[in-house]
Amino acid sequence: MVWTGTWVAERLGVELIGDEELPDLLGLALRRNPKRAHLLVSGVLGKHVPQRPSVVYGAGLDLGRRVRALLGDEEAARAVVLGYAETATALGHAVADGLALAPYLHSTRRPVPGVARAGGFEESHSHATSHLLLPEDPELLAGEGPLVLVDDEFSTGNTVLNTIGDLHENYPRERYVVVALVDMRSAADLGRLDAFAKEIGARIDLIARASGTVRLPEGVLEKGRALVAEHEAAPEPEAPAPATAAVRAGLDWPRGLPDGGRHGFTPEHRERLEAALPSLAAGVARALEAAQAPKTGTGTGTGTGTGTGTSTGTGTGRVLVLGFEELMYAPLRLGTALEEAGHDVRYSTTTRSPVLAVDDPGYAIRTRLVFPAHDDPADGPGERYAYNVAGGGFDAVVLVVDSAADTPALHAPDGLLARLARHVPHVVLAVVPSYVPRAAPYPSGTTGTTRTVENGGAEEDTAETGTERPDATEAPERSSMLPEPLRGPAFSSYAPEEVGWLLQDLSDVELEAPTEEREEAIQSGGAHYAESLPVEYQPSERYQELFHAALEGSAARIARAVGTVTETVLAERAGTPVLVSLARAGTPVGVLMRRWARARHGLDLPHYAVSIVRGRGIDANALRWLAAHHDPADVVFVDGWTGKGAITRELAEALEDFDGFDPDIAVLADPGSCVRTYGTREDFLIPSACLNSTVSGLISRTVLRPDLVGPDDFHGAKFYRELAGSDVSEAFLDAVAARFDEVAATVDTDVKELLTADRAPTWEGWAAVERISEEYGIHDVNLVKPGVGETTRVLLRRVPWKILAKRGAEADLAHVRLLAEQRGVPVEEVDDLPYSCVGLIHPKYTRGATGADGKAVTSR
Repeated sequence: MVWTGTWVAERLGVELIGDEELPDLLGLALRRNPKRAHLLVSGVLGKHVPQRPSVVYGAGLDLGRRVRALLGDEEAARAVVLGYAETATALGHAVADGLALAPYLHSTRRPVPGVARAGGFEESHSHATSHLLLPEDPELLAGEGPLVLVDDEFSTGNTVLNTIGDLHENYPRERYVVVALVDMRSAADLGRLDAFAKEIGARIDLIARASGTVRLPEGVLEKGRALVAEHEAAPEPEAPAPATAAVRAGLDWPRGLPDGGRHGFTPEHRERLEAALPSLAAGVARALEAAQAPKTGTGTGTGTGTGTGTSTGTGTGRVLVLGFEELMYAPLRLGTALEEAGHDVRYSTTTRSPVLAVDDPGYAIRTRLVFPAHDDPADGPGERYAYNVAGGGFDAVVLVVDSAADTPALHAPDGLLARLARHVPHVVLAVVPSYVPRAAPYPSGTTGTTRTVENGGAEEDTAETGTERPDATEAPERSSMLPEPLRGPAFSSYAPEEVGWLLQDLSDVELEAPTEEREEAIQSGGAHYAESLPVEYQPSERYQELFHAALEGSAARIARAVGTVTETVLAERAGTPVLVSLARAGTPVGVLMRRWARARHGLDLPHYAVSIVRGRGIDANALRWLAAHHDPADVVFVDGWTGKGAITRELAEALEDFDGFDPDIAVLADPGSCVRTYGTREDFLIPSACLNSTVSGLISRTVLRPDLVGPDDFHGAKFYRELAGSDVSEAFLDAVAARFDEVAATVDTDVKELLTADRAPTWEGWAAVERISEEYGIHDVNLVKPGVGETTRVLLRRVPWKILAKRGAEADLAHVRLLAEQRGVPVEEVDDLPYSCVGLIHPKYTRGATGADGKAVTSR
């Protein structure tokens, strides 16, 4: 086998001298850098050269075990491991894993708003030099135990000296251990470390896997520049445009677990990750299988997920797990878990470092993909690179990024996903939630603002006296600092890939009140209906039987409507639609639309759930999050059904303040003729309207209360875990999805007719509601709730007056009649009703009337 440093050695006269293992560990490449022309390219680091994850991880583990043996367990337990961005973040993690007893922190070039710098230093030969240290725990670096510094190579020693000098001034300690894959110091540099140790009065040990040096002839920098200039004009290898979009893997990332060591990673964090890895890898494996599945089938599976065990199949071919710049450890561990499950896996990561590519077996960097930065870097936009991916013989690539990097730039036509799809047949995207540190106390003496942020929670600016984070980063706040979507099973009983909830979890807050008390608070003007929750209705055995009978009888009808609305959206929206359901009635519909697109077209549509509150509008922070991660023009709002169209109007008004979003709502049923994108305009029983949380992923209605939801927070909701025994959410979805195949032909016909029909809203439902309001002496349209879904809500949540039922609509009203019977509400048969039924709230019942703003109307 040809040594991958041959090409450079022959042309520049560079020599690699040292241990016998060095040529197996290092190759050579060239780069445009005024300080150093050559680049030592590690074959076991997992940065530029794809390598088996077990080899990469094993190299760091071995070094960590050597450090533990050097220090002994007592000192190892007092140690802190520090890795260098961007190339050694995973290596440092692995060393810490081998050491086993110590926490880990790596430097970063990504400022995080509100997080103070515990230190910083410069890297002398790097193309990007400034390093920040941003531990969540300000005491992490303040201990007196050994500090273990990890880098991929130890060359001049300048980086280590800069680090130790900076930290020792503020946090002096007696012992340091320097760890590297290779010690490549020149003879002139060999004594500097010892001299510096004496100068600061500390012991500094060095552990490396191999050692040697690079002999550079005179004039090598100029010769290197000339070679780069000669060869860098070579075009990047091209390939046909990708035919399919990336499949998004569902990662059930443990809540509150850091995505890496940017803010610290403790042995406890390590244990949690180890426990979760089989499930995480199973989710990736399922996404790989889905990405490689034929795209013409009509199965009902989603193709992604988390699973509960490891996949044992190896039919995914040769897979590359590709990390993202500093995010190296999480992708590496996903790679090791996939490898342990029997998959043929290689691992590498993207980088900021510009390196010349030469397609020669004696050169370490044979191909290069160039793409724009996609994580809104603090130092501005620029090129990023992925090496040795094109032409690597991979059947699939799993790109792993953190959520701060899951931006429109990543998904753009010139973005990384598109570049990968040109060279690898199948692309899977796995997104790890970006960890945002909690607030921590800092020395008193000044005043200022501290940002309190919890992972999976929200930001809150609080003015405090006597507490300020010193040297807090001044980088502008980014939308990526908003919390990441909540996902099941931590929040909701839906699988994590089915929906991301742009909500905050209020499960631990007591929000429920008896219906009468709740309505009286609203009626008095002292509360908005969204500030509390009704007590969850517990269905009787008879009612549950009605639900299952209704589901059996209407599953095909619902499947047809799901298919029709989904195909209409796909036909009329350019690009890949992003489904955004209005929680919570719209969420089961959004999940079903996503399943249809997957089953019929192999599309993995993103799906999120957001809150909209009558009289208060849509969650503005959720819209900001969507705009930061997707093109607003791709967003399709989804709801279950229309009544008189109040929410349709609310959404249109709310979106006037946001550019790019289309206010048109896609609904399953539009009996009120309020929208132009629908599955049907019939008013029929949608079984998901029969129940509350137990058919909606165990999620409550959304909550908007000023003491719980701040200006930078998502609206809230509760996850009723205690109702798991009554949950029929998956049963509902599966029953409908099982009928997709049988309605496919009918859907195709329906859609052809719809696409050429006049679907403009007539608002006839609103006109009917106005008429009913006057005929029954109510004089307020907000107390008239038309349609099966809205009538069901009146009976489950409100204090109803009477029910109007269309004569002959018996099939869809059995559950309405049962609920009315249980609550003692009269049902009146009506002949000229445009809906199957209408629920009326008595205007003189002081606990039941709310107006358009969600507050009470004056009784007449």
